[in-house]
Amino acid sequence: MTDSASHDAHATVPPDGSVFVRLALFGYALLILYASLYPFVGWQSHGLPPLAYVSAPLPHYWTVFDVVTNVAAYMPFGMLLVLAIYPRIRGALALLVVLGAAVLWSGSMEAAQTFLPTRVPSNLDLLTNVGGAVVGGLIGLLSSGFLLGQSRLQLLRRRWFLPEASRGLIVICAWPLAQIYPQGYLFGQGQLMPILSDWVSDLVGNPVDLGGLLRPDLLLSAEQFWLFETIITAFGMTGAVLTLLCLLRKKAPRWMLALLTIVLALAVKSMATALLFAPENAFVWLTPGARGGVLLSLLMLAALAFASQKIQRRSAVLMLLIGLLAVNFIPPNPYFLATLQGWVQGKFLSFNGAAQFLSLVWPFFALWFLMHPVHRVRAAG
Repeated sequence: MTDSASHDAHATVPPDGSVFVRLALFGYALLILYASLYPFVGWQSHGLPPLAYVSAPLPHYWTVFDVVTNVAAYMPFGMLLVLAIYPRIRGALALLVVLGAAVLWSGSMEAAQTFLPTRVPSNLDLLTNVGGAVVGGLIGLLSSGFLLGQSRLQLLRRRWFLPEASRGLIVICAWPLAQIYPQGYLFGQGQLMPILSDWVSDLVGNPVDLGGLLRPDLLLSAEQFWLFETIITAFGMTGAVLTLLCLLRKKAPRWMLALLTIVLALAVKSMATALLFAPENAFVWLTPGARGGVLLSLLMLAALAFASQKIQRRSAVLMLLIGLLAVNFIPPNPYFLATLQGWVQGKFLSFNGAAQFLSLVWPFFALWFLMHPVHRVRAAG
């Protein structure tokens, strides 16, 4: 380890706290916003004040599932907020900040739901959300010594990752979670065309298929769908792992971290599929095209693993762009559409909204990081 790297490994948390945690808090707040207001259609006024729900009687019908979900959804918010304001604000004062922020953010989300016909604002939701944030804040207070300061975790982070890797760590941590929402192709995140088609259809009052306008005469056989799935899977996985490699120091266990990230993403994919569909469908995504894509990605990663960081960064950008173009250009996977018939969203409406948001934005988030001036200068150096 060089002298500068050794100095980084023993550095303390800067007075303004962790950049990684602040970015994670911002991203999670956006995730809550998307989940709370999903599906963003049908906005209208019913003549009720936005804060009428606060003084309304508590709901007569509620389930343990709803309460647990609301508490769990805001626990990361409280925990991240405590860690984001550390070390400037600590202890009981930090919990008061969490309490105030949770009331404002959750209260605003519930008030906005007054204008959505598919959502019902609830004071019980507000109470459980705030309670979850406070519990998360307590966890943050208890774990701040382990996660921040001169903890072993921070020393390991400085030993393995570059100093400016905070943004990239957010990107990589979000990649396995981006696999939760059902997609027609493994690692086929960023499929905007169906969403844009729905928005345009609502705007003009007639069904519009933007993808069909781009490929009016394109008909694919089953073998061609497999080939495209192989391409989408391979380029999506390679782009994500190369993004991780761009964050690492030369002495970091690169292959171990890369394989761990891939295994985690596939495990999340399997668990989410089992939860949203049925346990026997946990590996329904493991099609011949997906298997071929994973194998092809491993071969490409083996060839690029020891390339310079500049080449890895540019290759990651290229891979992600090709994957985005492919997943938005080819027709919907008919096999996947048949699988979706067994998907009943039900109680998971908000959860699915957050998962879809993450799936849509992840490739663009990764491209933003890879092309960020700070990282580009470091990669060229």
